[in-house]
Amino acid sequence: MQPEFIIELNEQNFRSTIEQSQQLPVLIHFWAPSVAESTPIINDLQALASQYQGSFVLAFLNCEAEPTIASQFGVQSLPTLALFSNGQAIDGMAGPQTIESVTAMLTKHLPNQDDLTLKSAIDAMEQGSHQEALTLLQGLPESITTRGDIKLAIADCLLESKQFELAKQQLASIPLEYQDNYYKGLISKLELHEQAADSPEIQALESQLETSPDDLACICDLALQYHQVNRDEDALSLLMGVLKKDLNARDGEIKKVCMDILSALGQGNAIAAQYRRQLYSLLY
Repeated sequence: MQPEFIIELNEQNFRSTIEQSQQLPVLIHFWAPSVAESTPIINDLQALASQYQGSFVLAFLNCEAEPTIASQFGVQSLPTLALFSNGQAIDGMAGPQTIESVTAMLTKHLPNQDDLTLKSAIDAMEQGSHQEALTLLQGLPESITTRGDIKLAIADCLLESKQFELAKQQLASIPLEYQDNYYKGLISKLELHEQAADSPEIQALESQLETSPDDLACICDLALQYHQVNRDEDALSLLMGVLKKDLNARDGEIKKVCMDILSALGQGNAIAAQYRRQLYSLLY
């Protein structure tokens, strides 16, 4: 089954397809089975359309099967490629073409791959998939990720995926001209988290540890309390400080708590990745 952005033109759909170019560019490949040089590129065109993930519609017109439609387009020779936008032909190529030349033509009129990735990230954020959006945003080149609006989007994703320390660092780097209502809303979210993350239980354990800095039971309890309120960097830093001195501290309990927290955070968490490397260096 072909994707919805790859279609075969016929009497029933060709007008609506041209109208669709008001929203998305439409690339039409005019071909015929009897014209051998018009068929080799078909598979490459389909692959190209899939690569662009619906950024344009690819339409095939078999001019032998649909001569009336072909005549309405005024096609003079086969193969012919025509790119439509807003109901009008804006570019085209006659004769056999390489997929590279077709790509070059499309590049002049379509968003580039980074723009497509950025759009996918924004769509993912709107759907609540903040971890997916974060992965996409962080994969963009530095020329994009250092933009103020993108920094804000990354900070938003970090907050929603509970990576609060990284979110705090990101928000601290936002340029003054981008410290708008969106920025203030993110700051408020972070402050609410920080207030909730400083519970009386945590304060009591911190005081106890200050008095008895080698109390391993207290360290375990405090690390678990930190983890429960998403202060994972604090938890892992506390545990790692012990493990660097004694990998089997408290009969291996410190190591187990550390590994449990790392496991709970998952593979996509940047803080977990940092401390996982530190733990592996101690283990191996």
